[in-house]
Amino acid sequence: MTWLGFVLCCTIWCVALAGCGADATDGNGSERRPDRASPTSPDGTTPSGRAPSGSEQRGRDSAAAGGGTSEPPRIGNGKTVTIAFGGDVNYDGPLRTLLATRPETMLAGVQPVLSAADLTIVNLETSIGSGGTKQAKAFTFQAPATAFGALRTAGVDVIGMANNHALDYGQDGLDQTLAAIEADSVPVIGIGHDEDEAFRPFVASVKGQRIAFIAATEVIDSNLITSWTATTDHAGVASAKRIDRLTRAVREARRAADTVVVFLHWGTETQHCPDADQQRLAPALVSAGADVVVGGHAHRVQGGGYLGDAFVDYGLGNFQFRANSPEGRESGVLTVTVTGRRVDGAVWSPASVGADALPRLLTGDAARAAQDRWVGYRTCAKLAGKPKRDDDR
Repeated sequence: MTWLGFVLCCTIWCVALAGCGADATDGNGSERRPDRASPTSPDGTTPSGRAPSGSEQRGRDSAAAGGGTSEPPRIGNGKTVTIAFGGDVNYDGPLRTLLATRPETMLAGVQPVLSAADLTIVNLETSIGSGGTKQAKAFTFQAPATAFGALRTAGVDVIGMANNHALDYGQDGLDQTLAAIEADSVPVIGIGHDEDEAFRPFVASVKGQRIAFIAATEVIDSNLITSWTATTDHAGVASAKRIDRLTRAVREARRAADTVVVFLHWGTETQHCPDADQQRLAPALVSAGADVVVGGHAHRVQGGGYLGDAFVDYGLGNFQFRANSPEGRESGVLTVTVTGRRVDGAVWSPASVGADALPRLLTGDAARAAQDRWVGYRTCAKLAGKPKRDDDR
């Protein structure tokens, strides 16, 4: 074989292998794992302009989001994707010590469910860094940047930070948070240097399908709304109070993704039923093109079910978070199965938050009772147990 022929053969082989995507192998029969993705802009770069990079992840890569394409919605290649959702996570009190000593054990009690999913997302309810301007509010949380690594080690692929604690240490604390995200290419959504970055989706390619995640918060202390909200020239969180801006982000993601997920911080604390604001916002997001809408903040489990053909879960409860009551200790992992725009099903895996603030899956009678309670919460949430398309058959 000539040298030119050898080069040509190698080139063809490399192109073919790259086209295999998440299902490609490394030549020894094992799965070849691409780098963990970072939030991307329409040209495929991170907000800083550099190409995405990071540590290994299970069979997924980054894909451009953006609203510049007119490509219609589709069902990828027809393969199902499972997405696991966990609720509120922070590293306050004894969790801070555990983060420093045994970070790999923190979500071990729910690891079987997280590991079984193709993608996992949780809400990280804290500022990241050290120092800053502590805000005048009842509760303030701050954790070191190692929190990101602990979540990624536990199998968390996407971290939502649009919540009422992301700026607990002010704009200087936010600067530290954004710097930590940038330093490690952490897949964080819902905050940014400006509103475009805060509303920018994280898009993961899994089994030939593109899953877009958008995060926003409806909960911001009234005296902090202006200083915390991301705008065209101001860093902050993506505010769900700006419904038009949030629905625009959903419509833009819809044009570039097979499945659109909106991850929200909303609701009234200690309530199992969604409030009026939640029940107004969920239909608006579904109308804009969201396929799955999931949230938290109430520190209580709320109802999950179908709104038309979309799946909505109003509240996941505490996850890795101190809880002082039986209702607050009620927890779990929601796993939603999707094939493009079609939501094939959802499973609630009940868990309980222990005295150490860590979640553990329930078994036996305790799990069955918790499952029944979760189904019961669906009534006041006014959600259906099956999609509308099943009623039309």
